[in-house]
Amino acid sequence: MGLVLWVLALMALLMLGGCGGGSNLRGDGVSKIDYDNSGLFPVPDEIQPNVDFWRHVYGVWSRGQVAFHDNEHMGVVYEVAELPGAIQEGYTNEQRAWVKSRKALYRDRLSSLERKVRERAPLTASDKALLAKIEQGAGKSAVYGASDRLRSQRGVRERFKRGLEISGRYDPYFRQIMSAKGVPEDLAYLPHVESSFQTHARSSVGAAGIWQFMPATGRDYGMRVDRNIDERLDPITCADGAARYLSAAHRKLGSWPLAITSYNHGKGGVANAKAQYGDDIGKIVKHYKGRAFGFASRNFYASFVAAREVADHPQRYFPEGVRYEQPWSHERLVLRSPMPAHHVANHYGVSTASLARLNLHWRDPAIEGRSQLPAGSTVWLPAGSTRRVASHPPDYRDRISVPSTASLVVRNDSRSSKQTVKSGTARLATTKSTSATTAASKPATARSSAKTTTSSPKYHVVKPDETLYRVAVNNGISVDKLRKLNQLGPNDNTIRVGQKLKVSG
Repeated sequence: MGLVLWVLALMALLMLGGCGGGSNLRGDGVSKIDYDNSGLFPVPDEIQPNVDFWRHVYGVWSRGQVAFHDNEHMGVVYEVAELPGAIQEGYTNEQRAWVKSRKALYRDRLSSLERKVRERAPLTASDKALLAKIEQGAGKSAVYGASDRLRSQRGVRERFKRGLEISGRYDPYFRQIMSAKGVPEDLAYLPHVESSFQTHARSSVGAAGIWQFMPATGRDYGMRVDRNIDERLDPITCADGAARYLSAAHRKLGSWPLAITSYNHGKGGVANAKAQYGDDIGKIVKHYKGRAFGFASRNFYASFVAAREVADHPQRYFPEGVRYEQPWSHERLVLRSPMPAHHVANHYGVSTASLARLNLHWRDPAIEGRSQLPAGSTVWLPAGSTRRVASHPPDYRDRISVPSTASLVVRNDSRSSKQTVKSGTARLATTKSTSATTAASKPATARSSAKTTTSSPKYHVVKPDETLYRVAVNNGISVDKLRKLNQLGPNDNTIRVGQKLKVSG
């Protein structure tokens, strides 16, 4: 089978050899875009080919197509070929072998072409056609080393479109969060680059969720990441962390292209690049050779600009139409004390399974009732829950019982809607925190055994940039006492803006 594939690939390649030059980008209105260099997200000449390339990956080339291209000179696309066999999410063994053989053929041809150009040997018609592609996209000198820079890229048009549909669920909230943190609303497009809005996306290096935070970085930006809760998987909670990161990166680096690049490469790495080439993203992408500044980092900002363009003009790239999902309409509850998931579900008269489908950040021990949801953590409730039950769940006393329905929990992230939502038109008014609910009095059976208190507990709502230490000092108590009042662990310093902390009582 391998030999047959090799022969077929060779025949197709030789047939293509006589074709004219060019980059194989579509020759219509989609292929050429006039970029605005005066706005927040400029596109200097050096990275226009990169942006064009990623626009085609996101909005033109399907998952049944593979582009063979130069990984530094992104305007040099040798071929956009159709994959053999049935098209599915990943490559089949046959397709993987086909791509490998295709790349081997191009490497051989590029090596041969470089040798002939170096020795000024006669070129065949296919050599001239290949050289024309290189000259048009990067100049004649780019022939040197071209065989080492060969790369393949599969189209993701279908995946991007599905991500665009899912974005209808979150985009209005993301935009409000970005605006509240003083960063451009269009940064809400960043998950298209990171995860295509796949809520359970995980990278090979440990990043997770729509916003692809690493565990340590997530904790640095106020997310709880442990065996029970992983708030990197809560898109809205995580969006707040992303906005705060981007705001801090912009303050440090001074431009949005650099701040966005740092989302992939780190603030320190981009600061090193800026020290050499200033804040010109074009010069950095073209010339900076810093450690770990590889293909992904060089292309991250260009990918963002491309995703923004495609998402901003869906009718241009998806004329068949996009069915956006309805905006997230669920209500936020912040727990005042630890309790199991089934205790919350029972209080609001819903199933644990339905809550688990809304709370993507719950891990199995929390879902199954083997551990409690910690105080201060977010619980998303079905819309209307706090109108039906206008009280916070009472403190949980029984620490032994486990819900019998725990094994029935099934997550489902394939919801769809017929409603088309325009970005930025919905509001976060339906999201409710514990401050909007009224504390419930204990039932008669509990009141009879409850201890008499002489004063009501006092609470503090966490403000931006506050730490556990600052909250303790401002309220005249020790950090240890603050942890005990809120049932935090002895080394737990994680608090979140808007969280309600008990500071007395």
